[in-house]
Amino acid sequence: MNNWNQLLTQEQETLTTTQLATGFVAPVTDQGLIAFTGEESASFLHNQLTNDVEHLGLGDVRLAGYCSPKGRMLASFLMWRSEESIFLQLPRAIQPAIQKRLQMFILRAKTKPADATEQFVTLAVGGGEAEAVLQTWFDVLPAKPFSKIDHPLGTVLRVADAFGAPRYLWLASPETASTVAPVLKDRLLVGGNQAWRLSEIHAGVPQVGAGTQEQFVPQMVNFELLGGVNFKKGCYPGQEIVARSQYLGKLKRRTALASIADAAAVPGAEVFSPADPEQPCGMVVNTAPNGAGGVDALVEMKLEALEAGDVRFGSATGPALQFKPLPYVLDKLDV
Repeated sequence: MNNWNQLLTQEQETLTTTQLATGFVAPVTDQGLIAFTGEESASFLHNQLTNDVEHLGLGDVRLAGYCSPKGRMLASFLMWRSEESIFLQLPRAIQPAIQKRLQMFILRAKTKPADATEQFVTLAVGGGEAEAVLQTWFDVLPAKPFSKIDHPLGTVLRVADAFGAPRYLWLASPETASTVAPVLKDRLLVGGNQAWRLSEIHAGVPQVGAGTQEQFVPQMVNFELLGGVNFKKGCYPGQEIVARSQYLGKLKRRTALASIADAAAVPGAEVFSPADPEQPCGMVVNTAPNGAGGVDALVEMKLEALEAGDVRFGSATGPALQFKPLPYVLDKLDV
């Protein structure tokens, strides 16, 4: 049954931040899902990822990174668990390669990864009206960001807030999605992957994809500020470099939120400072159309360029980035 697809996907439009802040629903179709099942799944992933997996509770949602031995991020995940499995959500475009790479290191560990993308319909719900609309079906919703509930109608993850309001991912069966779609469409503005990505950007949550793999140490994209790095856990690939960046103050780069008046801005594109026009000062991490002809973006850059406030897309004479406030404090590491 694809009534949910007919009722929601075909109604998608490019939503603005003002519309997102009011209330939106968006089928998320560009994200993949890997399920690790087996009694040693937690210990295996704990030794591979930047965050604590062994103490991941049934009510927890966490960000986690997967790094190369040089500490550069190969992928970023949204992570949660059920009684049977640990789930890693990541861009669908890089899922097969990342799943294959993780599987290479399983060896004798009692865990098995599987593509779980098609098991669920993933509906993003956010903005000021989100909570009231979801209470149509759920008496209790996750009380704080990065927590979840399990319910007969599916799993509801509360992720980082944006626009001063909660955001949720509802993982439902196709049958449930078909049942609830008319109400969601009637009470919320309907978007698609663009709406979800734009809300993620305004929540300050980066995602490593095909254009940015192996470009960033986690702190460069503010990952530890979002709880995506646990500095007390044991070793994982790249751990020494990630820890050194944190404690020795060698990181001189952060990620900012900005609007770019150029629809051609894509992840992996470079930005420049007029003070040093010959070499890039940073890189675009994520973008989404903002409904005004350009994009809103998370952009990683040198702290000195960010502090100067004059950063250009594409070249030192390109469109100027219009910086916007992040929803969290951008601590510096230049001690």
